[in-house]
Formats: sequence, C-alpha cells, structure tokens
Amino acid sequence: MEGDVATVTLNRPAARNALSKETADALIDRFESVADSDARCVVLEGAGPAFCAGGDIDAMLEGIDNDQPPAERVELVVSALHEAIRTVHSCPLPVVAKIDGPAFGAGAGLALACDLQVASTDGQIGFGFRRVGLASDSGVSYFLPRIVGPNKAKELLFTGDLLDAETAHELGLFTRVFDAETFESEVSALVDDIASGPTVALGHAKRLVNRSLDSSLEQALENEAAAQGVAFTTDDHEEGATAFVEKRDPEFKGQ
Repeated sequence: MEGDVATVTLNRPAARNALSKETADALIDRFESVADSDARCVVLEGAGPAFCAGGDIDAMLEGIDNDQPPAERVELVVSALHEAIRTVHSCPLPVVAKIDGPAFGAGAGLALACDLQVASTDGQIGFGFRRVGLASDSGVSYFLPRIVGPNKAKELLFTGDLLDAETAHELGLFTRVFDAETFESEVSALVDDIASGPTVALGHAKRLVNRSLDSSLEQALENEAAAQGVAFTTDDHEEGATAFVEKRDPEFKGQ
C-alpha cells in the first residue's frame, strides 16, 4: 500500500492474468484484507501487457478431458470467479480498474465490477465468450446492459468484438482514457484525489448507487436518508462544512 491507496495486482502475466480458481480465491482474500486496512481507495491492475484475458481455458479443457460433469466444472471455476466479482463490487472502498491492455471475457466482467474503469490508449475491452462456445458470466449480463443498453449488450456478446479505448469510452465502458505516455501519472493523480475524499461518505455513495439499480425511487430515498444519517456524524462532514464556509479546501481524514 502506498499512502492511502492499496494496489491489487493480478499476477499471472505468462497467462495474461487469466482467472483460475486459485487466482479468484487470492483476489477475494486480498480484497477482504484491504477492506479491513487503513486504505481509502483500491486500484486493481494486471501484471504485464494485459489487464485480464478472461477465464482459465486450460482449466476448462482439463475438465472436458477428465469428463468432469458440467455442475462440477461450474462449482470449480465459475463459483469462485463469481464470488470474486461479488467481493470486488461490494468492497466498501472506491475501486478503480487500471486497464493498460486487454480486458476480455471474464476479465471485462471483473473490470466492470469496479467503480471506475480507467484505461490508457492501449486499453481494450471485449466480451468474447462466444469464441469458446460459452454464454456470459462474471456479472457481464448484469453490468453490460446497464451501461450500454440491452440491444448494444447483445450485439457485443453476439459478435465478441474487442473494442479499442476510444470506442469503449464513447460507450461508457471506460470512464476515462489517458495517453499511454502519461497514464501512470494521470491514474496516480486521480486515485490520490479519490483517496483524499470523505471516505465514509464515499462508501455510502457507492452503496447507494449500487442499490439504486434494483430499487424504486422511494426505496432509494429511504436509503439516502439512512446514509446521510451516518455521514452527518463524521468528522469529515464537519470539516467539509467548515471549509465550505471558510472558503478553503477541506482536509478530509476518512473518519
């Protein structure tokens, strides 16, 4: 961890960071430890030239070669991966996907499970499950249509197209795109800014947006009132209100 920012790295560069059961389990453990730390923002990245190439095809072929029943294959590979998606999406801290290469298939789902998807001009994203004869998983059927709409989501799944950074940004799949030459410094500045914010309030803001996707306006209003009831008790709220009146930048402590 550097300062208030924790970095979680998918570290299988030789396999383009493909998501095996072991990788998914390690990702869950790492995010759980980060959530209990003093971190105020999380960056999820991939080692080497890819963010994440998707599910572990070698493990899938091994299941086929061993005549493993489909239910066992789902339990072995998909269940662990889906638990990782839940863990990333529900992390109480802001999570930024740092995409400096392809995010493909399950890797694209993992990127969308984060709160922000920040890419370099070398970043790519695609939902090519069809290429290995599979339906979508890793939360793609939930995240993708909410971002691009159902018809565009089906097109991207039917074609398996790999989108460049500019196209992904236009569709809302990448929230920001930076030049490859300045990518590292631009991402650092962004996450440092997020980490300097009112951590408790931002955590509630994240949960409110996530919960709103499946709730009515009335439920959203009730959730907001409850969240503000907590935020009103924080030191950061007092500091923010005081700084606003005094016409200065607030100095949030994450409490």
